[in-house]
Amino acid sequence: MRAMILAAGRGIRMRPLTDQVPKPLLAVGGKPLIQYHIERLAAAQVRDIVINHAHLGEQIEAALGDGSDLGVTLRYSPESEGRALDTGGGIFKALPLLGPGPFLVVNADIWTDCPFAGLELPDGDLAHLVLVANPPQHPAGDFALDGDRVRRDGEPRYTFSGIGLYRSELFAGCALGAFPLAPLLRRAMDLGQAGGRLYRGDWFDIGTPQRLEALNRRLTGGPEGPCP
Repeated sequence: MRAMILAAGRGIRMRPLTDQVPKPLLAVGGKPLIQYHIERLAAAQVRDIVINHAHLGEQIEAALGDGSDLGVTLRYSPESEGRALDTGGGIFKALPLLGPGPFLVVNADIWTDCPFAGLELPDGDLAHLVLVANPPQHPAGDFALDGDRVRRDGEPRYTFSGIGLYRSELFAGCALGAFPLAPLLRRAMDLGQAGGRLYRGDWFDIGTPQRLEALNRRLTGGPEGPCP
């Protein structure tokens, strides 16, 4: 299986930290956020990884290179600095690099100990989403989980973690350009082709400097305090 790390976001809420450094390269616990994902993917025997980038993307390529130092093969899907393609458009542009089979996608701006090795995409499904408990900043959640089926409506509702398995058929009818992923996921849900699971381990959305610092304290053994 191949994987993609979504690293093209501007990180506006992380400014001024992201004025000079792309968000995926922000350090936490002594190394860049994106490196944790690469190491976990390698541990799960996923070694062919595509990374998209836009804002300050050349820094990502310079820092990670071809991935050989981390035991993986990295390939890049660059996007325009001023016209990033959003989540759906970014994945669609990278499909030729991801191959014909199911692939794993991870948002670069999260931190988790989720074991990627346990994720599978059943036959007949177009998407398999990892959901997590709703964090304080997103109390309403995104989707409902009914057994192993993900629904757009219903209870209980959980937050989409930014980790998912997809088939290229999910993007049928799409064209190159900027578009979000969520409408495609909702279409798959309506067709009964979206499954998922609830992950109860550690997961953090690194959306603000305060959350980055809280996670850094957690990983370095400092006083944790709240993770706002």
